[in-house]
Amino acid sequence: MRAFVTELNFPTSLALAPDGQVYVAESGLPFDHAPKGGRVLRVNEDGSVAELLKDLRQPVNGLVWHDNSLIISEGGFPGRISRLDLATGQRHTLLDDLPGFGNYHTNMVAIGPDHKIYFGQGAMTNSGVIGTDSNDLAWLREIKHAADIPGYDIRLNGQVATITDPEGKQVSTSAFARYGHVHAADTRMAAQLPCTASVMRCNLDGSDLELVAWGIRNAYGLLFLPDGRLIATEQGTDVRGVRPVWNCPDFLFEIKPGAWYGWPDYQGGKPISSPAYRSPDGKAQEFVLTNHAELPPPESPLLAFDVNACAVKMALIPGKLSHAGDLLVAQFGDERPMTGPPGPRVGRNLVRVNTRDWSLHTMPQLPWYRPIDVAFSADAAFVYVVDFGDFEFTAKKDIIARAGSGGVWKIPVDFMELRS
Repeated sequence: MRAFVTELNFPTSLALAPDGQVYVAESGLPFDHAPKGGRVLRVNEDGSVAELLKDLRQPVNGLVWHDNSLIISEGGFPGRISRLDLATGQRHTLLDDLPGFGNYHTNMVAIGPDHKIYFGQGAMTNSGVIGTDSNDLAWLREIKHAADIPGYDIRLNGQVATITDPEGKQVSTSAFARYGHVHAADTRMAAQLPCTASVMRCNLDGSDLELVAWGIRNAYGLLFLPDGRLIATEQGTDVRGVRPVWNCPDFLFEIKPGAWYGWPDYQGGKPISSPAYRSPDGKAQEFVLTNHAELPPPESPLLAFDVNACAVKMALIPGKLSHAGDLLVAQFGDERPMTGPPGPRVGRNLVRVNTRDWSLHTMPQLPWYRPIDVAFSADAAFVYVVDFGDFEFTAKKDIIARAGSGGVWKIPVDFMELRS
């Protein structure tokens, strides 16, 4: 058990070639004077790295090996998905001008059994309305960012949030509107492509972009199960902004074509007004959509993670190990007090998900900061875990982050209690 790669700047993603070659991507977020712009690195056997690409649009959220290439997800602005040909070193853009700049981004890619590229596209907002909480997020530091884009036809009820902005001005904004703009009651908005809060897919060359499902707030981790089902980790709505939602866990969903996952009016199959999501004084949030009956019924999750655990990427446990067919899921951990009231730390670990009964199980803890990606070596002897690094919010909602604190762990499966 050892830290295999050290001194990385806020890495997010790892890819393994069939021959065992390891690749890793740095996000490119310039915390603590780290260089701005994402990088893709080849990892040598001794843990040293060689740079393959740099100056990518931060945050780089995904890296997947496919057919002697690496498919790279860049958060933006705007979002982009590209392919790096490992034989020639040439990068080819597959999709560009994906939604941004907002709270969440273009996320990781998964290659489907239909040989298409699937990817999550995060919401621009916490719960549908741009508020001053967007100014608190260190990667934004401004509130005039893009509005959410519906993936299905929607009708708005005209609810308006009026807030005091950082300059002391009263500003009114409604759902699916730019900051400081208001949609009238009964406004209809047509579905668009690309859209936010969605899972989309396209051909391997980037052609024929289409929507798979809508209303999933931030599908960060995607994985195809052996039976062909697509599953996704979904980060639950936070206690922030003009539509704060209390006690909302993260979820694991099966992604079904044409389904609606409820955002921005349902969380984990429950209405946003549910007693479970009300503030301590009993206040409930109202719906912003009026045409729920025209949408598919909101999907229920396979399981709920802990509140603020921030479930991210996952790997299938190989067949030669105990618990084969289950999932190892990385939990990035809470971002309190940004995402909720101060409280004990949550996440910052790996958990096992039993895929037969969708139960959650603890795993041995290591002294990492924030695990964000996980993969098994080709011989199933090791688990690789990407550690984003030292990254915490202060009581004033500022970030204390330490450049060079990220890395990759290489952990024997015996330690993870996975040997048959």
